[in-house]
Order: sequence, then structure tokens, then C-alpha cells
Amino acid sequence: MAVLPIRTAPDPILRQRAKRIKIVDKKTRQIIGDMFDTLHAAHGAGLAAPQVGLSLRVIVIGVPENEDFCLINPEVVRRKGERVVDEGCLSIPGYTGQVKRSETVTVKGLDLSGKEVRIKGTEILGQALEHEIDHLNGVLYIDRIENMDTFHKLTPKQPEPAGPDEPEKGTGDPVEAKE
Repeated sequence: MAVLPIRTAPDPILRQRAKRIKIVDKKTRQIIGDMFDTLHAAHGAGLAAPQVGLSLRVIVIGVPENEDFCLINPEVVRRKGERVVDEGCLSIPGYTGQVKRSETVTVKGLDLSGKEVRIKGTEILGQALEHEIDHLNGVLYIDRIENMDTFHKLTPKQPEPAGPDEPEKGTGDPVEAKE
């Protein structure tokens, strides 16, 4: 397996409609394994094949409280409700914005063995499913931002100052306090 480079905007592959996979074979499973490695290395919630330069309808999802999974040729079959969420993207690093997403989404696609599955997602899982399927259609979350005042650059968290009896954070090995 391998960690693949993540394509960032304005890379043209991010704006293309990805191609359906006709057969789930060894090569497809290798791509999916590499995508999982890339997702974990980047600490993301989801990843679509176009984000690693492949025009294929494949997504991998890894959100807390759910087992990692992939979907091949996924499509949304049902949406319910609407909510506004803060969203970011590995292909637009360092920024977030508010977009409308469904409260509940149901998606169908093929699993790693080529069997049809349905996934129902709410909260972060539903958001990740919609976000990654958008990627397969050449849509980025910034296209869904209605108020650009909500789009902003993330500021890195500054380390908290150390207390009088603590070593400075991030300075290497802790030093024993002398009495």
C-alpha cells in the first residue's frame, strides 16, 4: 500500500465527473487500499479518487464511531432534512466554510467485494458521504457556500503557555523539576 499525493484546487481533475468502475478487481482493491492509507495519513474523514488524481467513482470513509468503508459507484438515493455545517476539504487545505447538507442521507454502491450495499448516514457520516460523492461529480464544497462571509482561513492552534512548574510544551523531552 502507499500514501498518494492529494490534489488541491485548482487541479482540473477535481472538476471532472469521474468514470464508473465496471468491475471490482485486484487493481481496484489496490487503489482503495492506497486511498485508505492516504486518508489515514492526512487525518481526513473521507477521500474521493479524483483527490488522488484518479477519475474513478470510488470513495473511502473513515469517521469516528464507524468502521472504515469504501463505496464504488456510490449514488445518493434519499435525502431527508437540511442543516448548515462547517466543512473543510483535504483538497482545499487550511480553509472552512458553511454549507447546507442533509440531516439524513442514504447512499447505495458496491463494497470491496462488488456486492451492492446501502449506507444510511446522519451527522458527520452523512456529511462525509455527500461531500465525497460531490467530488465524484466535480463539485467542491466551496461551490455550495451560500454566504462567502462564512469561508475563512483556519488559524493554527497556539500551544498553551506552560505553568511555572511545567516544561515548555513542544520543546522536546520534559525536564525534571529540581526542588
